[in-house]
Amino acid sequence: MKYKGRTVITSVVITAVFVGLGVRLAFLHLRPLPETLSRIESGRHLEQETRGPRGRILDRNGNMLALDIAAKHVCADPKFISKNGNMQDVCTALSSKLSMNRAEVWELLNQPEKEYVRIKKFMREDALEPLRAMNLKGVIFEDVPIRDYPKGVLGAHVVGYANFEGIGSAGMEQTMNAKLQGVAGLRISQKDGRRHEIYSQRTVDIDPQSGADVYLTIDQQIQHFAEVALDNLVAKYHPNAAWAIVQNVRTGEILAMASLPTFNLNRFSTAPAEWMRNRGINYTYEPGSTMKAMIVASALDCGAVRDTDIFDCENGAWFYAGKMLHDSHPYGNLTVADIIKKSSNIGAAKVALQMGNTKVYQSLRSFGFGERTGLELPGEDAGIVWKTDRWSKLSISRIAMGHEVLVTSMQMLSAIGAIANDGVRMKPLIVHKVVNTRGETILAPPPQELSRPIRPETSKLMRRLLARVTQPGGTAPMAALPGYLVAGKTGTAQKVDLVNGGYYNNKYMASFVGFLPVENPAISIIVVADEPQQGGYYGGTVCAPYFREIADQTVRYLRIPPEGFTTEYLTDIETSGSSEESISE
Repeated sequence: MKYKGRTVITSVVITAVFVGLGVRLAFLHLRPLPETLSRIESGRHLEQETRGPRGRILDRNGNMLALDIAAKHVCADPKFISKNGNMQDVCTALSSKLSMNRAEVWELLNQPEKEYVRIKKFMREDALEPLRAMNLKGVIFEDVPIRDYPKGVLGAHVVGYANFEGIGSAGMEQTMNAKLQGVAGLRISQKDGRRHEIYSQRTVDIDPQSGADVYLTIDQQIQHFAEVALDNLVAKYHPNAAWAIVQNVRTGEILAMASLPTFNLNRFSTAPAEWMRNRGINYTYEPGSTMKAMIVASALDCGAVRDTDIFDCENGAWFYAGKMLHDSHPYGNLTVADIIKKSSNIGAAKVALQMGNTKVYQSLRSFGFGERTGLELPGEDAGIVWKTDRWSKLSISRIAMGHEVLVTSMQMLSAIGAIANDGVRMKPLIVHKVVNTRGETILAPPPQELSRPIRPETSKLMRRLLARVTQPGGTAPMAALPGYLVAGKTGTAQKVDLVNGGYYNNKYMASFVGFLPVENPAISIIVVADEPQQGGYYGGTVCAPYFREIADQTVRYLRIPPEGFTTEYLTDIETSGSSEESISE
């Protein structure tokens, strides 16, 4: 009787439990609460945003500079591996084949409650072959695109890079990110209890659209010429940095933009931030004597002086506005033409005084100083040109030789380009065209005029005057190129001492900016060196030879025909005088 009672009680309890479960199941399936339904649907719901291949970046001739390639994330299912009892073997294999610390891999795998962990991201297919061959159970290879830069360091500051999330973060990758990125796809479906998709329940499946291809105005061959020339400059003079830009005079297209130090785009995360700086557009400096070209051009254009006017250059020392201004060589009377050729600070200051503050300021702004050029690269600096109400009495004499203003090399190249291009300053272009996946050109920026700082006849005269700079007796005979007449201007500016004020006696910015051929200019080039350490510091010594190196290879590559020396130019060639650049005070 005793055991019979226990049996009855046990039976009743068991029956009650199962009845309760049945009622609960019936309630869940037949009349579930809205919040219960919501939790169930949320757990089953699968929504994925898929990213298509990022558009490519190519040079103007279609040479590949950036593209997406197939890659994998190496992942694992620790729960599955743990149940199969081969955690040690899998850990050893992964750490060996992925060149990872074994303790790090073990920490990731030793989580038996998890069904998914990521071991190593963004592995190239070829690097995974040894691991694939091992056929490790519980190891998963997840598809993912990776950005590849086939040329490595070539054009690094222009091309830029996309981060590991596929977002453009520097250079053209950043500027054109919206067009390169394309349109994301969408997949809506349901997943089972093991979190695998139930393919029959897929309700939305929109394929992603690949990004558009961006063709740059850069020519990879000319870019190579510029980068090799800078390598040679750095090897000889050991500056802190050096950079160069090559531009099409008529269209404003940038054919090359190089900067050292540089970095490998495929390893951008390991590069110091300073190496990533595009100094051609975001390093501002006092340009020194290259500014004299714009000052003299403006003075000639407004009629303040003529090229034959003579100025007393005070035998190399002139006291003005309470300060002494020096030339590096003592000159007496010089014509305006010779002031450019010899790069006299005193002569340039007296030419500027003939114009007056207002006209000098207006000319600087007309040549584009004090504002961004509009080049479609991130980080361009506007430089500084103070309004005349902030000038001292001394300012006009110092601005004439490139002090008290800050410029970028892109601004200086744009300004000299205006002198070369019949007085028309063109907007620098870096995007040649953008082509969508259907092969349609959706963007092709046309050449754009920015300003006309001087008249065509002044341009013609200035081209002749600047051509004398590269002739014997000028400051840059090392920029001369056999068979071509080269025009240009040297710059050798003492650097500002921001701590103590004034200028350093032993730190210089050396530069040379010019164009060729003189009679029908095709390309303009600027080369700059920041603090050359040994072997010289004059622009005509440090930078002019590498201008010539870039120009020599570029004119042959582009098949720019050489021009004959006309009588007009031959009569102006001198065989005497200094080959050194006049430096600032």
